[in-house]
Formats: sequence, C-alpha cells, structure tokens
Amino acid sequence: MRLDHVSYVTSHDQLADTVQRLGSRLGTTFVDGGIHPRFGTRNFTAPLLDGKYLEVVCPLDHPATEQTPWGKAVSKKAQEGGGWLTWVFSTEDISVIEDKFGRKAVDGHRTRPDGTDLKWKQIGVKEIEESRELPFFIQWLTEDHPSKDGNAVARIEKIVIADKDELSDSWFKNEIMGALAGVSIEWADTESNDGDNGIVGIEIQSPSGLVRID
Repeated sequence: MRLDHVSYVTSHDQLADTVQRLGSRLGTTFVDGGIHPRFGTRNFTAPLLDGKYLEVVCPLDHPATEQTPWGKAVSKKAQEGGGWLTWVFSTEDISVIEDKFGRKAVDGHRTRPDGTDLKWKQIGVKEIEESRELPFFIQWLTEDHPSKDGNAVARIEKIVIADKDELSDSWFKNEIMGALAGVSIEWADTESNDGDNGIVGIEIQSPSGLVRID
C-alpha cells in the first residue's frame, strides 16, 4: 500500500480558474484527465514526485453524480464551497481490503481527451461521505499512472488532518501510517476545519519553496 493521490474539489464553473491558480502556486501544469462516466465527475491532474499526483475534481450535470458515492461526495463538497475532499492509497491486491469491508470494490475508469482509458477498482468511498478524515483505496488496472502525465517538480511534504482520534476508527491505520513514504501527518483540531473532520491543508515543496494549500 502507498499514498497515491489527494483530491481537491471545485465547481464545474470554477474548474479552469482553480486549476490555473493551484498550478501557478505549485509551478506545475495540470493535465486534462477527462470524465469519469460512471461517477458523473471530471478531473484535471498534476504530476508530483515520488509517484503521486494531485487531482482537482468537479461534479457534472449528470444522473450518475447523485447516484454514486463518489459523485455524491464530490457534489456535496462542491456545494459547500469546495476544497480538500480526501486522500487515496493504492494497493496491488485490493482483495485484502475488500475482505475487511465485506464487499467488492467498484470498477472505475475515466476517458481522457485523446480517447484512452485509465481503469481501476476502488473501495471505501461510501465511508468518506461522512468521515472525511478517512482515505479510500484503489488498485490500478492499467499501467498508465497520472504521476507520469507531465513533468513532476513538486513533492508532498505534509498533510494536515482534523481528527482528534487520529484515524482510530480506521481498520487500516497501521497500514496507512506505514505507507506514507516520508510524508508527515499533522493532526489538527476540528475547529480549524469548520468543526468537521477531514483534510485541512497540504504542504507541498515546489520549485519556488514550500507552499501550503488550504
């Protein structure tokens, strides 16, 4: 298991502005990731060092947006004004995680503008709708990875998470903390996140210095 990416939500109307703003701060160019037809969302991605990436995702005016856990989670966060939604860990064998959840992972894919598809399985999204401090988990089914889309020049240094229990509710706390590969976690009080659990900010080392995105 390893930290794969982090997801930042914006509205469809603000997608271009958000991508430009974050890309300028990170010194990194975002790539159009295309549409998630099964979930009713679309994204742009920025490659990061160490095989990670940053995703900016928005809900679409699509039936799947309000019919799938991921679509609903993204839509709800966008309605709240956007910001950090979740962090995601990848694994080479998602069956172990399926056994713990007691259900099968869901197939996901997104279609890039050039028509190619990225495919994966994901599980744990239902839980993040109410417990945003928790990550969810994926297994990539295609060799392409968004960290290779473009030129990676920035690196995640720290993730600040509001959660007084420090992931004590997660079945995978030990695995998560052991899979950060140099990324530190700072636990914050929920008051710093409007009273809610979840990601408060991420510190990223960019070519121009340390940048914090709240």
